[in-house]
Amino acid sequence: MPVPLPRRGRAAARRARRRVTLAALPAALLTLTVAAAAPGATSTGGATGLAAQPSAQPAAQPPAHSPAAAPPARPRVFDAAPARASLQRLLPRHAGQFTLVPDAGAGPDTFTVSGTAGAITVRGSTGATLLTGVGWYLQHVAGADIGWPGDSIGLLPAELPAVPSPVTRSAQVAHRYALNDTDDGYSGPYRTFEEHQRQIDLLALHGINEVFVQVGAEYPYYRALQRFGYSAAELREWIPGPGHQSWWLLQNLSGFGGPVSEELMRGRAELGGKITEQLRGLGMTPVLPGYFGTVPPAFAGHNPGAVTVPQGDWAGFERPDWLDPMSPPFARLAAAYYAEQRAVFGDSTMYRMSPLHEGGQTGSVDVKAAAGAVQQALWAAHPGALWAVLGWQDDPTKELLAGVDTSKLLILDGLSDRYNRLDRETRWGGTSYAIGSIYNFGGHTTVGANTSVWIDRFQSWRTKPDSALTGIAYLPEATGTNPAAFDLFTDLAWEPGPVDQRKWFADFSARRYGAPDAQAAAAWEELRKGPYSTSSGLWSESQDSLFTARPSLTAVGSAYWSPKAMRYPAGSVRRALDHLLKVDPRLRGSSAYRFDLVDTARQALANHSRVLLPEIKAAYEAQDLALFRELTADWAHWERQLDALVGSDPNFLLGNWLSAARSHGADRAEQDRYEYDARSILSVWGRQSTSEGGFLHDYANREWSGLISELYARRWSSYFASLEEALVRRAAPRAVDWHAFEADWAKLTTRHPARPSGNPYTLAAGIAATLPQVN
Repeated sequence: MPVPLPRRGRAAARRARRRVTLAALPAALLTLTVAAAAPGATSTGGATGLAAQPSAQPAAQPPAHSPAAAPPARPRVFDAAPARASLQRLLPRHAGQFTLVPDAGAGPDTFTVSGTAGAITVRGSTGATLLTGVGWYLQHVAGADIGWPGDSIGLLPAELPAVPSPVTRSAQVAHRYALNDTDDGYSGPYRTFEEHQRQIDLLALHGINEVFVQVGAEYPYYRALQRFGYSAAELREWIPGPGHQSWWLLQNLSGFGGPVSEELMRGRAELGGKITEQLRGLGMTPVLPGYFGTVPPAFAGHNPGAVTVPQGDWAGFERPDWLDPMSPPFARLAAAYYAEQRAVFGDSTMYRMSPLHEGGQTGSVDVKAAAGAVQQALWAAHPGALWAVLGWQDDPTKELLAGVDTSKLLILDGLSDRYNRLDRETRWGGTSYAIGSIYNFGGHTTVGANTSVWIDRFQSWRTKPDSALTGIAYLPEATGTNPAAFDLFTDLAWEPGPVDQRKWFADFSARRYGAPDAQAAAAWEELRKGPYSTSSGLWSESQDSLFTARPSLTAVGSAYWSPKAMRYPAGSVRRALDHLLKVDPRLRGSSAYRFDLVDTARQALANHSRVLLPEIKAAYEAQDLALFRELTADWAHWERQLDALVGSDPNFLLGNWLSAARSHGADRAEQDRYEYDARSILSVWGRQSTSEGGFLHDYANREWSGLISELYARRWSSYFASLEEALVRRAAPRAVDWHAFEADWAKLTTRHPARPSGNPYTLAAGIAATLPQVN
C-alpha cells in the first residue's frame, strides 16, 4: 500500500531535541557510555537530547581478539517514509507512480521491482534498498539516468513503462562504503543540508549503504578537550577552517584557515546531526570518525600520566601530537569524545580511524598494544562496533592488525586499481576488505578511470578461494565530477555476473540522454576506449591540464603528484566531442547532455594544452619572436574559450564555491577568513612550506570559470610576458615568485558569478570548429 509521508510533529520534536543538545551539554557526559546497536545493524536513534540519555553504566568490553556475540537479526519492518521523501525529491513528476513496500520476507540488501505502466512496485529490505530498486528500474526499464551530476529525467514519459516481469536483485557484497576522508574538503566544506541530502539520495539510489560523515566532527573535540586543560579560545585556534579539517582529522595538520567561531562549529555539528538522521532514516549506516589519540600541543603538561609522541612534519605542516593509547588519560579522553559525539550525532555501528596516516611517528609506542587500546576505547562506548581503516601506502600495518580483533575491522582499499600484483588476503592476513578506487584527486576536472581494472578485479578477487573481499569502497578524493565512473563502480556490487564493459557503456549512453542515439553511442564508445580504459600499474587517475599548471615551458602536469603524461590517446576525446555535437536535437535539453558536452569539450581543450606548450617551448628556444607571439596568443585564446565554456554549466563555477564559504561568516572579517580557507585549498593549499616544500600548490587544480580567468590565465600571461621580454632584450627572463602570486590571489575577495551564462552547445561547437583533430 502507499507509504505515508513523515509526520511533521515527529520531525519537529527531533529538531527541538537537537537544539537542546547543542545549547548545553553537561559535564556528566564525560563518563557516559552506552551500548550501541548490534554490529551490522543500523541505529534507529538520532542525536539524543539530554532527557533521552540512558543510564550512565559502563558497557561491558569485549575481550581482545574475541568476536562479539552474534548480533540479532535486523528488524525487517521499517518506516519507508524517508525513502518516499527521497523519491519525491529525485522524481518530483513521477514519484506518485511508485509504491514502496517494506518487505519482511526479503533477504538482506534485496529489492524486487514489478508493476504495470504507471504503477511500479518496489519491495525492499531497507529504505535505501527501495531507492536502489528505483534506480535499477530507471536504468534498465525506463532508460533514464540520475547522475552525479546531470540527469535525463525530463525525457521520461508521463506514464512510466511497465516492468516486463518481476526482477529481484541482491547485493553481491555486504559493505558498500562511500566517501574519502578528503571529500568534505575537496567537494565542498561549506555545503548546505540540501546539498548533502541530494548526495545521500544519489548514494542510496546507487546502492550505497555506509557513508562517512565528517561534517561537524570538530565539535566533539572542542567540547571534550575543554575538560583536559584547554580554553575554548585555544581550541578555536587549533581547529582548522572547514576546508582543511579533513587533514586535521587524519592527524596531518592543525590551525590553518581559522580561527573558527563557536557559532560555525555549532552550525556544522547540527548539520552533521541532520545528515546522520537522514542516513538512519533510510537504513544506511552513518560512519563517524573515531578517536585514536590526536591532541593539541602540551597535552602531557596539562594531564599527568599522559605520554604524547610528536608526529613530525606532513607536507610542511607540523602534525598534531599523538596521545599514547596505553597511557591512562587516553581512555578518559576517548570516553569524553564519544560521549560528546553521541550527544550530537547519536550512535553508530561503524567508525573511521587511520592512526599514523602518511608517515606518522610511533616513537616508543607499542603499536600492537596501542591498536588494541584504540579498539577497546571504541568498544567501551560502542560495543562490537566495526573499525574502518584506510588501505593506503603501508597502512594498515601488520603491527596494527596484530593488536585488534580483525573480525571487527574493515579495510577500505584505496589502491585496488592502482598497482599490479596485489594479494590482499596475504597482505592483510585474511582481514575483510572493500575493493576501492581513488580515480579523482583533489577535485580535478579530468575524465577517466581504470574501469576495466575494476570489472576484472572485483569479479576475480571476490570469487577466488578464501577471498576476504566483502565490499566496495567508493573513494574519489572529490565527488561529483565523473558520472560514468560513479555509475559503473556502484553497479559492480549489484550485478549478479561479470560486467561487460562495452555493453555497459553502450547502455549508459542511451539512458544518459533519455533514448538510444547512434551519435551518443559512438561518443561514449570513444570515451570507453580512451579515458575509461586506462590501465593499472602506477596511476588510478588520468592526467590533469597544463592550462592549470604553474607556468613553465617544461610543465608536464599541474599537480605535482599527478600523472606526467597522457594516459590514453587524445583523439578519443576529440572524436567523442564531434559525436556529441551530432546527438539528436531532441535529446540535447537534459542537464546530463549539457554537462557531458561541456565536460568533453573541456577535456579536449585540456588535452590540447599538452600539444601547444611544446610548440611554444620550441619557438622560444629557436628565438622566433613572431611565432612565439602567435602561439602564446593561441594559448590565451584557448584559455578564454575554456573559461567561457565551463561558465555555461553550474558545476564549473568558482562563484558558488566562494559564496558558500562567505555565507558561514557572521561579519566581514569572518567571511574573509572562510573565503581564504576556500581559496587557499584550490591554490597554495597551505602555508609556503606546504605549497613549496610539500609540493601541494595546485594539488586541487580544477578548470572552473573564474578560477581560469583570475588565476591560471593571469599566471600564464605574466609568464609569457616575461619570456617575450627576454626574447626582445636577448636576456634571461626575469624570475617570478609564483608562491607570492598565488598567495595574493588566495587573499582576494573578488566576486564571481554563481549562475551559468552562455549556450553550452554554441560554445562547444565553436571550440570543435577550430580545435585541431588528433590521433
